Amino acid sequence: MTKPLFVAEVSSNHHRDLERCFRFIDTAAAVGCDAVKFQLFKIEELFAPEILEKSPTHRARKDWELPVEFLPHLAARCRERKVQFSCTPFYLDAVEELLPHVTFYKIASYELLWTDLLIACARTGKPVVLSTGMATMDEIHGAVETVRTAGCKDLILLHCVSGYPAPVEQCNLAAINTLAERFACPTGWSDHSVSPAVIYRAVHHWGARMIEFHLDLEGEGDEFKTGHCWLPEKIKEVIAVTVAGFEADGAGEKIPAAAELPDREWRADPIDGLRPLNHVRENWRG
Repeated sequence: MTKPLFVAEVSSNHHRDLERCFRFIDTAAAVGCDAVKFQLFKIEELFAPEILEKSPTHRARKDWELPVEFLPHLAARCRERKVQFSCTPFYLDAVEELLPHVTFYKIASYELLWTDLLIACARTGKPVVLSTGMATMDEIHGAVETVRTAGCKDLILLHCVSGYPAPVEQCNLAAINTLAERFACPTGWSDHSVSPAVIYRAVHHWGARMIEFHLDLEGEGDEFKTGHCWLPEKIKEVIAVTVAGFEADGAGEKIPAAAELPDREWRADPIDGLRPLNHVRENWRG
């Protein structure tokens, strides 16, 4: 089993502040992440006009937009911290705007049905990570066929439960394996549960190759109040424990471990069932 990639999703917790964005990247690297992901959207190209006209809540998300001019600086900071830079495009032009900067594209669950966006990401030739929250197998099949037909050679599917937060009993982690078998590609888990047990289970039982999670720095991000964001110290512990588990795998050959060698001689002797072995007792006989 391969150790998973951990991806810190900054989402809309950055406050449109470049220095705060840098802190996210630095923190993600410090807690053991392999990649940092942002989101690139414009609300006028995210929500229908009638929604924006009547919903102040949705209009307020204008303050959550990531400035496009941040992109080269974010990518550079990721290179400095030796983590991959990724971003989710939410409008078609965003795919081209991200192309010089991202290591891979992430397509959100809400955009899984948008064929034009799937094709645009696939045609770049870069890896694509596709979240499957809310989707049926038929819908996932359609999306996978779309990106593969458009040229995607490197696809990861993330099982996801788009509840914020996602109840543990609804996480259905067995779907990680279902997706892997059905679509013959690496699979992972996009976490909204904020449960260490869920992440451990996803990796060590179901073989998740990627773990994506929402990160906040101190509980002041715009999305933290929803209850699906991890704080640095907690996720640092989860990543460390998850990775440490792989150190226990070994090569699989059944031989005495180095830690056992001193005790081998103190096993029960087959002659009389007493410890240690008879030849060791010779040194104890006066």
